Amino acid sequence: MTRERLLELLAHLSGLRIAVAGDLFLDRWYEIDERLNEPSLETGLTAYQVVRKRSAAGAAGTVLNNLSGLGVGSLEVISMAGDDGDGWELQRRLHECRVDTAGIVVSPQIVTPSYIKPLFPREGNRLDIKNFRPTPEAVQDELIRRMEAALERCDALVLLDQVCEADTGVLTARVREAVCQMAAAHPDRLVYADSRAFISEYHDVVIKCNDREAAQLGGGAQDGEDFCPERVFSSMERLRGRTGRPVIVTCNRHGVAVWGDGEPALVPAVRQTGEIDICGAGDACTAGLVSALCAGADYREAAFVGNLSAGVTVRQLGQTGMATQESVLALYDEQFGRD
Repeated sequence: MTRERLLELLAHLSGLRIAVAGDLFLDRWYEIDERLNEPSLETGLTAYQVVRKRSAAGAAGTVLNNLSGLGVGSLEVISMAGDDGDGWELQRRLHECRVDTAGIVVSPQIVTPSYIKPLFPREGNRLDIKNFRPTPEAVQDELIRRMEAALERCDALVLLDQVCEADTGVLTARVREAVCQMAAAHPDRLVYADSRAFISEYHDVVIKCNDREAAQLGGGAQDGEDFCPERVFSSMERLRGRTGRPVIVTCNRHGVAVWGDGEPALVPAVRQTGEIDICGAGDACTAGLVSALCAGADYREAAFVGNLSAGVTVRQLGQTGMATQESVLALYDEQFGRD
């Protein structure tokens, strides 16, 4: 892709409206200075001393953060949160990224999910707060209604399925099937799904999965085998036959596999030479890819932008990174030079 074409795509982002539907987590980092450790008088165990703390909207929030950083003009979220302090802070963080949070269903029957990350200075064992009970039926009804309304007015609807416990998050089996039926009824709209545990349950939407998942679902390369683009392409074609829509396969350091101009292609990842942190890279890739598609890119071009977005964020250590137009252009110039 030429720099001129990249600039052309980026210039269109301010006119887009994109909705993200899925699980929101409040990411919390607690920076600990071990030189200040104290023994607890009650237990005798080490009491770690937190000297700094910060938070951000994670999971679906990471996609929204990157869409905001890339300059997408209007953003909205459809999700659920508890009637608690974490829910309030989560919405505050989203507002800072220009996200319309009116689509969040707030209910005292659920808890706001959170990832608590102690830093020593490297990240230690994470503490997770999640819902382990089924999502209430009334909440599911409202989520479906809000997703349907968003699909009518937005350029794209991104589905982000973060939790692995069935029917405890936003995209329960019932909600997932409802939104797939909406997508089937609106084939002209971009509906894009990324799921940790249930990607095989999606149909009539664009799905993104990694090469290992594609192998398991589509019968290509198996775990432990050397990377082979042809096997990835074979899996991708089988999956496309099942979903009825394009399939995107991320291949770690090798790049992103897509269909373009009637044939499969592997769009290479950007080169990295220093230390990297892959936390949030997939979500950054999603943000770059979806926004580029909405701006008029074909799938190869969109994968290129997705790779640039992810390439920016993996260099942001100790945090869930965020790509901006300026950082994407700087990485382009580093890797490919100015035209």
